[in-house]
Amino acid sequence: MSQNTAPRKPSTAGAWASGGTLFAGVLMLVTGFMDVFQGIAGIAEDDVYTRVGDYVFKFNLTTWGWIHLILGVILAIAGYGILKGAEWGRVTGIALASLNVLLQFLFLPYQPWWALFSMAISIFVIWALATDDAYGRDEKF
Repeated sequence: MSQNTAPRKPSTAGAWASGGTLFAGVLMLVTGFMDVFQGIAGIAEDDVYTRVGDYVFKFNLTTWGWIHLILGVILAIAGYGILKGAEWGRVTGIALASLNVLLQFLFLPYQPWWALFSMAISIFVIWALATDDAYGRDEKF
């Protein structure tokens, strides 16, 4: 019985998804570090950010600082897991990117441009992690 042992070539879509996953891991690390810095700024000084208009969700900026600091640390850890190819990194990355979209939406009155940019990055991360079906496999092409 002969088996076909010719190496398989990755598809173009698979290569894009794989590259997107690597990029998503890097973006998760960067977003995590930026959220940590954003959190430190909110905790250190309560008047660093000014609110734009009136908004339903009013939190003390120190509270927002702690939220961003904790989320940033967890995002950075998940980004590291994604770069290492761990399955928990993928699942955690999708969940945390979704949470980041929600929290950045609530943070819109304080930093509208950064919040929109961070939401766009998180949406890309969700797409990249959800579409890469070869993620975490030890298969060689």
